[in-house]
Amino acid sequence: MQMSVNFLKFEKRHWWQSCYAWAVWIEAPLGFGLLLSCRISQAFQLYYIFVKRCLPPIRSYIFLPLILLPWIAGAALMHVKKPLNDRCHMGTQWIIPVVSLHAIYVAILVGFTGAIRHIEFRFDELRDLWQGILVSASSIGVWVAAYILNEIHDDISWLQVVSRFALLVTASILVLSFFSISSSQPLLSQISLRKREPLAFETMGQALGIPNSGLLLPREPAPVIDPNEPLDKLLMNKRFRQSFMSFADSCLAGESVHFYEEVHELGKIPVDDPVRRIYMARHIIDKYITAGATMEVNISHRSRQAILTTSNLAQPNLFNDALNELIQLMKMNLANDYWSSTYFLKFKEEASMRSHELQQMTSWNSPTPRLSSVHGVDDPFHQEQEP
Repeated sequence: MQMSVNFLKFEKRHWWQSCYAWAVWIEAPLGFGLLLSCRISQAFQLYYIFVKRCLPPIRSYIFLPLILLPWIAGAALMHVKKPLNDRCHMGTQWIIPVVSLHAIYVAILVGFTGAIRHIEFRFDELRDLWQGILVSASSIGVWVAAYILNEIHDDISWLQVVSRFALLVTASILVLSFFSISSSQPLLSQISLRKREPLAFETMGQALGIPNSGLLLPREPAPVIDPNEPLDKLLMNKRFRQSFMSFADSCLAGESVHFYEEVHELGKIPVDDPVRRIYMARHIIDKYITAGATMEVNISHRSRQAILTTSNLAQPNLFNDALNELIQLMKMNLANDYWSSTYFLKFKEEASMRSHELQQMTSWNSPTPRLSSVHGVDDPFHQEQEP
């Protein structure tokens, strides 16, 4: 602002003082273009996952640089042609394609967002996209208005200050504040870190509202565990599964049991609720199936590719083959050691204690014949009993 009214002057001796560094590279490929490309990448992923019900054909780290290439090419062309004057203004022959590039990317974002508007998202993805569209379109409008005012009234200092200040506020503060909301990852496992949502979810099942997700009922009857029974049948019991999972974690091989737990939670979601099933399936794929995942499971290449290339993320038997392979691995590598471990002994002790407590509660709640039929001669207070 001081430079606009000639209160402060200095000579441009360094490259970072050039108009092309700030008005071209920072504004386009590293600013508005990058932020808008992130939003388009997010909408592209949501469209394929929830509308097409399959994983996107292009990974985000490949798709984002591809749609960012026009901004980089345009900035490089302007840097070579040098169309800016000493006030960082450009001629009409340059302003039309620049504004058109901004408008085209906003239109692409509007198109993808309109294609997914009928999906009932659980975590405000659609609202964030509409906010991004509103802010980006408003930014272009303010930018064009500021450019026209600067070109027409180039000799009015206060107008220069006001228009550039409005441009700064709109393009920097508002865009950054709105676009910083989940602009890179549309499906986060931690769901939300916003203050307006005080609930913190430990699992994806709890975030999706799956009944009894991760909960152990205090009065659940103690299971009778027979080591000769099939492991897949034993794992259906929640308490046994938690004990077996703790043992597997102690052996640094717990990812298979965790995968079974997540797939078991997925099975609780009704088939006629594809949105929640897709959320859970995508969470399982990101956590256990993709190469380099945080808890990547040891399954065959055939099963992995069948999951990654599926045409329907909501199908009920998506993870059946991988689950069968992992159950066989758990039988060979974990089951025999578990029966002789302290985890199984502790599980049996807790089961016997719960069984004893339940028996006591049952005996307390059952009526006794003596108290249910007290006769007058047996009444310690010698009171007459009404018939």
